[in-house]
Amino acid sequence: MTWLLPVPVILPLLAAGLSLVLGRFRRAQLVVTVLALATSLGAAIAMAFEADTAPMVLDVGSWAAPVGVSLVADRLTLMMLIVSLVVTVGVLVYSSSQSVSRDESSSPMPVYYPSYLVLSAGVSDAFLAGDLFNLYIGFEILLAASFVLITLGGTRSRVRSGTVYVVVSLFSSAVFLLGLAFTYAAVGTVNMAQLAVRLSELAEPTRLMLQATFLVAFGIKAAIFPLSAWLPDSYPTAPAPVTAVFAGLLTKVGVYAIIRTQFLLFPGGGWDTVLAVLGIFTMIVGILGAIAQDDIKRMVSFTLVSHIGFMVWGISISSKEGLGAAIVYAAHHILVQTTLFLIVGLMQYLGGYHLPGQTGRFGGQITPVGGHVFDRGL
Repeated sequence: MTWLLPVPVILPLLAAGLSLVLGRFRRAQLVVTVLALATSLGAAIAMAFEADTAPMVLDVGSWAAPVGVSLVADRLTLMMLIVSLVVTVGVLVYSSSQSVSRDESSSPMPVYYPSYLVLSAGVSDAFLAGDLFNLYIGFEILLAASFVLITLGGTRSRVRSGTVYVVVSLFSSAVFLLGLAFTYAAVGTVNMAQLAVRLSELAEPTRLMLQATFLVAFGIKAAIFPLSAWLPDSYPTAPAPVTAVFAGLLTKVGVYAIIRTQFLLFPGGGWDTVLAVLGIFTMIVGILGAIAQDDIKRMVSFTLVSHIGFMVWGISISSKEGLGAAIVYAAHHILVQTTLFLIVGLMQYLGGYHLPGQTGRFGGQITPVGGHVFDRGL
């Protein structure tokens, strides 16, 4: 059943192209998107039964590592993949009912569904990647789609927050690419299975430098303190469904990458103490930032940062118990944090959280109160 491995990546990309062609037919776009994501979820569930006894490996194009691209599915991969696809399908249903197209600052957006599919393909590729370069490609696919989604509507606040998000993401990608170059120069491969053997033969200072480079790159993507300031400024301005899927998935892809590199490529705990300290600071700074907020989306964004600290601290323990706790917490957090942002979006949608001067959901005039705006028709 290894032929199922590329389905969660290729099918959404093909569906994104078809959805873009159907730009004038929103209902057809929705049907294509739902079918693609539901089929991808079915493929992931089918692979979970197959990979329960042994990991599944597919050399794309029959080109073996280190030349070719390898897709690998084990229990961790498929658990994260299934949870992520469940979330993307759920958010899609939510967005189709609330409708991003009825967002207060935008008319119907034909690009929403194609971008959403590309985002799902990037997340799936990152989880299934068997080599670091393919992991980098997965990150870039999902980031390219997220650049579009975070600026939907083109309002000043979204363009501003989107600019911050783009700059930070490009910097983390540059650091990741630098780490890839250093790694290939040092050992001659970026395949994770081969790296697990060859990196152990390097001198300790070289290993620590490579590990630090990847931790910085993934730490930015996971929003670990002090690399987390961008998140509360970027997520709250996007439409509720977009914010929800970002909060649920994107930071957890960074956490997943840290888990893979820490336990597979760099075992031994070279930076465990630093990770533990950063995890504790992430917990504290995130929750203190949440307490200081009077905007509910920013408050929930800071709590997201705080919970990342718990995962990082579990990883820093470098034990089976710590790893297991971090993995379960990450999967749980994807579901809970996504749901929390959807509830916040629903509160704002029903309560008329819009721009001042507009007519609210319940017919009242929108007026500012205490730094927020509410529908006086309620």
